[in-house]
Amino acid sequence: MPNSKGIMRKLAKYIFQYKLRLFISLTCVLLMTVSSVLQPYIIGLAITGIGKDLMEVHAGLRSGIDFRYLGKILLLIFFNGITNVLTNFFSLSLMADIVQKSMRDLRRDISLKINRIAVSYFDSNKLGDILSRVTNDVDTISNALQQGAVNIMLNVLSILASILMMTIFSLKFSLLILAAILLNFLLGKYIIKFSQPIFQKQANALGSLFGFVQEQLSGQAEICAFNKEELSFEVFVQKNKKLFLLGRNSTFFSQIISPLSSLVLNLAYIVVFYIGAKMVYAGLFTIGNLQAFISYVGNIKGAINSSTGLIPLLQAASASGKRIFDFLETQEMPSELQCEKLPQKVNGAVEFRHVAFGYRQDKKLMRDVSFKVNPGEKVAIVGPTGAGKTTLVNLLMRFYEVDQGEIYIDGINIKEVNKADLRSHMGMVLQDARLFAGTVMENIRFGKLTAGDMEVREACRLANVDSFIKTLPGTYEMKITEGGANVSQGQRQLMTIARALLAAPDILILDEATSSVDTRLERLIQEAMDRVTAGRTSFIIAHRLSTIKNADLILVLKDGDIIETGNHAELIARKGFYYELYNAQFKQAEEPADIHITY
Repeated sequence: MPNSKGIMRKLAKYIFQYKLRLFISLTCVLLMTVSSVLQPYIIGLAITGIGKDLMEVHAGLRSGIDFRYLGKILLLIFFNGITNVLTNFFSLSLMADIVQKSMRDLRRDISLKINRIAVSYFDSNKLGDILSRVTNDVDTISNALQQGAVNIMLNVLSILASILMMTIFSLKFSLLILAAILLNFLLGKYIIKFSQPIFQKQANALGSLFGFVQEQLSGQAEICAFNKEELSFEVFVQKNKKLFLLGRNSTFFSQIISPLSSLVLNLAYIVVFYIGAKMVYAGLFTIGNLQAFISYVGNIKGAINSSTGLIPLLQAASASGKRIFDFLETQEMPSELQCEKLPQKVNGAVEFRHVAFGYRQDKKLMRDVSFKVNPGEKVAIVGPTGAGKTTLVNLLMRFYEVDQGEIYIDGINIKEVNKADLRSHMGMVLQDARLFAGTVMENIRFGKLTAGDMEVREACRLANVDSFIKTLPGTYEMKITEGGANVSQGQRQLMTIARALLAAPDILILDEATSSVDTRLERLIQEAMDRVTAGRTSFIIAHRLSTIKNADLILVLKDGDIIETGNHAELIARKGFYYELYNAQFKQAEEPADIHITY
């Protein structure tokens, strides 16, 4: 099975963390195998004894069957059965505990990995596909281990033990069965080699479908607004059909192993029974030993059929394991163990020195960006869409690493600072305001989990959102649905501003904080911004240039580079690119613009 050995080695690291439980479970499996293998032999003793007694009765050498001997055999069968049941129970219980704890650890590592990989990974991979790896793929491995771990071990041990017992009875018969087992193995190996790529495609198709559904649900309003429900359904049908075809083909090729192995073993069964019956008639084999030998062939057949029945599960687990470990082996951000720490209180002096950056190595967005910000200054970043405004603050937050150059805060290179420590001095309000499922109080307290209720309310008052919250049913205890769907975009924005203020950052970043609000809310936000940015270094990304007239420094970006710097009055006086942006915006506000749609 391609990649299965490497994947099993990686999974074994999680399972072997529970060595004591695993040792006890394996011991129980071994005892269960011994009891299962002894059962046909013990029954064979009883059959041989009864057959011998009947022959002696028929010859007049005995008056009846030796029930005393038979009783001892039956008692032995009873205790052997009890041993089998108990060892089976304990092995399954312990293995279930090991598997679930191993999957818990695997999910934990995936969760930790999510926080260690670069933000760029999420730019190039669908969220739904990542979710599918955390949920569907882990569950697939869990089911395969839960159902197959003990059974596979039991089947392998049962086959080996049965062959050993058969060899004791007859070496020739054992060689015949070994040949049948080898033929089964070769058939299975060939079919698995052919079908495993189909299972991998099936796992990828499931992740693709999961990602598509997540995307469609999050964009349901847009789909309805543009009447694209039928198109969305057609794409879903295509992806679903692809998954159906791959699932059907993978199941067919994996399930065909079982009837083929049964055919081979049934032929061996017939040969053994026919030759064995002749040997019993010739007195070369006892009837009890023949019965035991046939039982061992049946055990091997059952073990092989059971194992082949688990192949689809194991192949699906192998495909899912590859997806999971590909994610876990994604390149992480550099280690920060020896990083320097910023002072407990940061003054807020920020400097970019010849910074170059590109989302792709072959295409630079920023080529040489340099500027200085003094402590407590309000910096506005303006420019057309795609100019690099959000990228600039993302580099400051170290969501991405610069390709060249350095960024300094209070004279300290941020590359030498732990990301968590760096971000603990910053507060950020994104253009896409995000609220979580929970109360209003819990959502705002997200900025500072140790904050008391009065501290939360004060942050809301400074953000001009307290009066609005008091109009909500339940006020601060109102339940917010996931994503904040039960409040407006502008209301979500106000709450996220309050959340940032609660964190009391030394540097505040507002990324298009007023882009989704009306004029009245814009005024409230502007008042809050003026109040909270006083004495605090702040970066404000704005399309509405009227909101940044009082900024100490305005950075004008175009095509990733800073083309103009200065305050509002200075930039207007220069009549450069900022002047054109400002006049164009206010001209559009005063005069209705003709709309031209180009196809």
